[in-house]
Amino acid sequence: MNARHLPLLATILIFFVAYAICAFQFPAMLSLRVLSNLLTDNAFLGIVAVGMTFVILSGGIDLSVGAVIGFAGVFLAVMLRDTGVHPITAFVLLLVITTLFGAAMGAVIHYLDMPAFIVTLAGMFLARGMAFVLSIDSIPVDHEFYSMLRRTFYKLPGGGRLTLIGGLMILVFIVGAIVAHRTRFGANVYALGGGVQTARLMGVPVARTTISIYALSGFLAGLSGIVFSLYTSAGYPLSAVGVELDAIAAVVIGGTLLTGGSGYVVGTFIGILIQGLIQTYITFDGSLSSWWTKILIGLLLFAFILLQKAILAASQGRGR
Repeated sequence: MNARHLPLLATILIFFVAYAICAFQFPAMLSLRVLSNLLTDNAFLGIVAVGMTFVILSGGIDLSVGAVIGFAGVFLAVMLRDTGVHPITAFVLLLVITTLFGAAMGAVIHYLDMPAFIVTLAGMFLARGMAFVLSIDSIPVDHEFYSMLRRTFYKLPGGGRLTLIGGLMILVFIVGAIVAHRTRFGANVYALGGGVQTARLMGVPVARTTISIYALSGFLAGLSGIVFSLYTSAGYPLSAVGVELDAIAAVVIGGTLLTGGSGYVVGTFIGILIQGLIQTYITFDGSLSSWWTKILIGLLLFAFILLQKAILAASQGRGR
C-alpha cells in the first residue's frame, strides 16, 4: 500500500469510529434526518473546501475565501434590495466577479512570483473591505425566489430532507473529484504540487494552470457565498470570518499534504463530515461548550500534520 494513502485511510477510520461512538451514546444520530442536517449545515463550508483542495494540491494557499463569502452575502443583499434584479442575475454577476478576482490573484502569484500567502492575504483584506463599503449593517434578504429555493428538498426515509444546498454540495464534490482525478487539468494540478520547475519540464502550462486554480477557488467561494446567503437569508460584512481556516483544516484532516501533490477530494468530504459530526455531538450533549469543536479540530490537525511529516520522512528515506 502506498504510504501517501495513509492520511485518507486514517480520516475514513476516524470518521467511522467517531460516528460509532456518537451513535452508541445518542442512537438518534443514526437517523437520516441528522445526516441530512449535517449536509445542509456544512454545505457552504464543503463547497469552498473543494476549491481549497485544488489550491493546496498545487502547493498554494488561499486566505481570501472567507472574506469572499462575506462579500458575496452583502453583494447579493444589496443587489436585491436596491436594484430589484432577479436573484439568478445577481448570482451570475457575483460568480463572474469572484472568478475574475481569483484569476487576478493567480496571475499576480505567477507573473510577479509572489507567495500565495501574501497575495491571498491582500485579497482577504480587499474582499472584506469591499463588503464594508457596500454596507456596515446586516441586510435581510426577503425574496420569494429565496423562499422557494429554501423550500426545495428531496424527502428521505425517516423524516430526513436532502435540501437543495446539501445536494449542491454533494454535486460539487462529485464534479471536483472527477476534475481532479480524471482530467488533464487535474493532472496538471498534481504536477504543479510536485514543484514548479518539475511541472515545466513535464510540459505543464504553469501560468494557465495557476490562474485557473485560483479562478476555480474564487468561483467556488462565490458559490459558497450564494449557499451561505440562502442558508442565512441575510448579508453581513463580518460573516464567514475564519471560514478559510476551517476549509484548510478540512482539507488537511482529509489527508491532503500541505506541501501539495498528494490528496483526494473525497478526503476533504470526510474532513467536512468529521467537523460537522463534532458540532452535532456537542449539540446533542448540551453540556459542552461550542469551543470544544475548535479544540478537537486543532488536535486532529496536529495529529495529521505529524502523520504527514512521518510520511514525507519515510518517502525521502526510500529516495536515498
